[in-house]
Amino acid sequence: MSGKLSLRAYWLPRPLFSVFLAVLWLALVNSVSVANILVGLALGFVIPVATRGFWPERARLQRFWPMVEYVLVLVWDIICSNFVVARLTLQRTRNLKPSFVTYPLDLHDDFAITILSGTISLTPGTVSAHYDPESRTLLLHVLNMTGDEAAVIGQIKQRYERRLQEMFG
Repeated sequence: MSGKLSLRAYWLPRPLFSVFLAVLWLALVNSVSVANILVGLALGFVIPVATRGFWPERARLQRFWPMVEYVLVLVWDIICSNFVVARLTLQRTRNLKPSFVTYPLDLHDDFAITILSGTISLTPGTVSAHYDPESRTLLLHVLNMTGDEAAVIGQIKQRYERRLQEMFG
């Protein structure tokens, strides 16, 4: 049985990604026909096999429910941040206080660090600018620093990093 698993892992290394590529192809060509389905399936097979060496090890999700909570918190924060950034950009007075913050990481899983970095960049008003693996820090750019650096770090740790630690261990 382990031979079958390794054979499947070799020829279909990312099954969900393969399905995603096939559906993406159909969406891009905007036509569902036998030929387009076959091309989508071929792309869904060839691309993951050809790029297998570039993929990192699979992340091991240890707990599912913190992920649901994480997504809900992220969506809420994105919505709220959009309103805050819109208000800041539409104000006549430009009293913005942009700042860089060095964020110390408690995460050890590379995939979780990537998710955290992407989350910070997805939330309007903040951008993850650099990851330093030696000092285990992220350099963040904050559009408008209203409090101190410790408050920004504490908020990210509480809202995102804690949940990522629960998800990935």
